[in-house]
Amino acid sequence: MSLFGTILLTISLLTNNAITSRANMSVLVQNMTTGEVIEEYRSDFVVPPASVMKLLTTGAALETLGEGYRFPTILEHTGTIENGVLKGNLYIRGCCDPSLGWKGRTAFLDQWVKAIKNKGIRTIEGAVIADLTMLDGEAQNPGWLCEDAGNYYAPGIFALNYYGNTMNIVLKSGEPGSVATVIKTEPEVEDVYFINHVRCDKISYDGAFVSGLPYSRERYLTGAVPSNLGTFGVKGDLPNPGLLLARHLTARLRAAGVNVKRDATYEADYNPLLPPKELIYTHYSDKLSEIIKETNVNSNNLYAEALFRYLGARYTLPGSIHNSQDLLRDFWRRRGVNIQNAIIKDGCGLAPQDAVSAKTFVQVLTLMARSKNKNAWMASLPISGQTGTLKTLCQGTPLEGRIHAKSGTIAGTKNFAGYIDMPNGDTWVFAIMINSAPGKAKNIQNVIQEYLLDLCK
Repeated sequence: MSLFGTILLTISLLTNNAITSRANMSVLVQNMTTGEVIEEYRSDFVVPPASVMKLLTTGAALETLGEGYRFPTILEHTGTIENGVLKGNLYIRGCCDPSLGWKGRTAFLDQWVKAIKNKGIRTIEGAVIADLTMLDGEAQNPGWLCEDAGNYYAPGIFALNYYGNTMNIVLKSGEPGSVATVIKTEPEVEDVYFINHVRCDKISYDGAFVSGLPYSRERYLTGAVPSNLGTFGVKGDLPNPGLLLARHLTARLRAAGVNVKRDATYEADYNPLLPPKELIYTHYSDKLSEIIKETNVNSNNLYAEALFRYLGARYTLPGSIHNSQDLLRDFWRRRGVNIQNAIIKDGCGLAPQDAVSAKTFVQVLTLMARSKNKNAWMASLPISGQTGTLKTLCQGTPLEGRIHAKSGTIAGTKNFAGYIDMPNGDTWVFAIMINSAPGKAKNIQNVIQEYLLDLCK
């Protein structure tokens, strides 16, 4: 008897199942060790990849930049320094690092203050300015749904990203029928204001939503929350994270005895004719290997989109979404990947127009498994039954710990693409893309799990 059992049903588990039989599917499973195709079903058909799209982005970033790459964030100034007085402005030039202030970690600001003081600066006649000019002003991807804009999982993407581009909006619920009260934001954002219509209702779940656009100070709060719940948090995006970073650095400088005479501000429009600025200090992010691990294991949209936009900015300045789309397509095409029918709107898979075939993902995964960056790539993928977005897949089955893959989930869609370590030492590479299936994502995953267990007998 096989480790996995004896009954062989294979693709019919997907095509004849009540949940997935009428879904739009693209499936390819291949023995990467021998080249044998194990299973194939409409493998050339493109379907919405959801977060499996991140494989295209993180793979291109890893191959282009290398696993040891660190994103710089540069402190520089205009004007001159005379007798401790900076007769000009201090700039924070962003280069798309997604990790600045991630999870509220802001200790790096103390190092920035130290570097500024070591430059001999005791007074700044100008302001601390967030330099956002590496990217154009289109911070929100136009392919994303309006209902997503303003939510924490769909923040604007800037040359300067800070605090995960996310704020926690603290509200207090009251009696049924009342409107919840906005108490504060974490971190404090001084000029954001809320149009609040969050109802307190006799429900047991959090049904509050945030909407708004990058740079706009307005945020709309709608939906409902349980009544008499006390205080609770709803996460939304930061309207201008670079400006918040400039304000935080200004406050740290003033607290450390550096007199900053003007309030923090930002510059968003690229101008190649401006004179060069003088370097003060360069801050470096964690290694790219850690950044793509966060991207893939936890399916972090901010991290994926920052990588996507940065690759486009390396193409030409200022970086645009269009440049990023062209770069990603060209990168994989040049490596022989069948990408011509794919639709690429973003780098994270949030755009419903995104469409990629199972064959494309299998080709990408095969190339990455043979790359010099293989170890960092494999370490970035969740493990079945154990980590990240694969923690519930095949848990307690013979495939627990044997699958390294990326998942993708949106309404009616559940996708997986990655590798399976077989008991005989072979490695299988696969992509299972199921779109427009009825029912919950968990039920679709159960069907895919049954298929994988049956396939691996």
